[in-house]
Amino acid sequence: MVAARSVPQNSLHSHSDPFDALLRPPQDETPAQREQRILAEQQAKRVSDAIDEQLRIERAELKKNNPDVKVLLLGQSESGKSTTLKQFQLLHTPAAFQAERTAWRIVIYLNLVRSLRRILDTISMEQEEEGQERLDSASPVSGSQTPTDPEIHRIAAEKHAEYTAVLRPVFELEGRLMNRLREDDDEDEATRLGDGSTPGWSVPRGEYAVRTTTNWKRALTLRRSRSNRTSTSTPWWEDPSDPVHVLDTCRDAMIRLWKDEWVRRLLVEKCIRLQESSGFFLDEIERVTTKRYTPTDEDVLKARLKTVGVVEHRFAINMGTMRGNTNWVIYDVGGARNQRHAWAPFFQDVNAIIFLAPISAFDQVLTEDSNINRLEDSLLLWRALISNKLLEAVPIVLFLNKCDLLREKLEAGVRLKNYLVTYGDRPNDYESVSKYLRNKFGSLHNQSAPKRERELFIHYTAVIDKAKTAQLITNVREAILRINLKTLKLM
Repeated sequence: MVAARSVPQNSLHSHSDPFDALLRPPQDETPAQREQRILAEQQAKRVSDAIDEQLRIERAELKKNNPDVKVLLLGQSESGKSTTLKQFQLLHTPAAFQAERTAWRIVIYLNLVRSLRRILDTISMEQEEEGQERLDSASPVSGSQTPTDPEIHRIAAEKHAEYTAVLRPVFELEGRLMNRLREDDDEDEATRLGDGSTPGWSVPRGEYAVRTTTNWKRALTLRRSRSNRTSTSTPWWEDPSDPVHVLDTCRDAMIRLWKDEWVRRLLVEKCIRLQESSGFFLDEIERVTTKRYTPTDEDVLKARLKTVGVVEHRFAINMGTMRGNTNWVIYDVGGARNQRHAWAPFFQDVNAIIFLAPISAFDQVLTEDSNINRLEDSLLLWRALISNKLLEAVPIVLFLNKCDLLREKLEAGVRLKNYLVTYGDRPNDYESVSKYLRNKFGSLHNQSAPKRERELFIHYTAVIDKAKTAQLITNVREAILRINLKTLKLM
């Protein structure tokens, strides 16, 4: 019988792990040496763990600063970019959206005051201008005599004096509302945009704007929060200094101005459609001026607050256990003509562009240049964007926006051919007009794009519609993700 051969333990280790001999402690290690070795190993592990943690932090920061998906929102001013961004926030960061909802109350008040002021400015212009076209010349009332110019000026002067007097407290409130919005601003003065060229106070009727470096929503939210924590706190509707009390007192006068038939005819005569303006709340004066009014989601989507600079929104989408989160960043870059030069730096590494064209604005002109039609400006802006070689491979989503207003305008009898000669004698109904404009934007892309195979998605939209836009954004988001994964060869 052959005796079994014993195999040294060292041999087993050497065959199973070639590094074992290097890692094993010396056989003649003394207790003191063993203690010193263990302390050294523990220190080395702490250093290693610290390095691993630092690498984890750096990877997270890199992922944050270099998101998986980068999207640009582009289009002219008041095209619906800010509303689209709010829709993304409402869909993907609803808790933050709800927390900031009350802060929009001040913006809505300011929107309301600005609309009333615009009406009085229109009356004032009618009062002062000589040789204006007669108010009723377009649609004279049967059996009545058309007023002469002096009569129109007299009526305008009376209306202006009447409403200026009763609404004086409302207009005096405007400055207080602006001060509320700049509470988190380090600058001494708020910002008004006059002709769209430079921020400043040069034009008294210019649109109020906030800088993107300020956090006015946080300031107003914290102000309310601090008030709620004090033992003597009162809700805003019981705070005598809150702007709502002025609006509540003047509610009937505001409604009377907006429903004044003479004023309505004047606005039609001057082709002023306040209903098409962002931040239109004149039809809801009764509701938004009640003392306990809190903005709804729809109110926040409608509210208008111009920003100077680039607005950035970040969020993460859970892609499941296998893929984890996908980090998105969406940039809303200013659409005014003097801000469009800021677009180019954001073109690098962009994954998709959402371009908004307000097709209802075919009968309007730019605020910055009254000689340029807004639809024409959108078409020129669209062609410049799609022909840019830096973006030749970037998928583009085109929102033909404000379709609800387009339908209303066409049904009211406004004819597209009077503003867009190439439309000719085609039918002036919504289906014909919307199809024509879709084809026009699409053909421009085919003619001007460096690479015609680029992905292009065209949608009819009314981004003010919460439910429909939420579904649309979900579809657009999934399409962008598929394209991004395909580009990365993950599909």
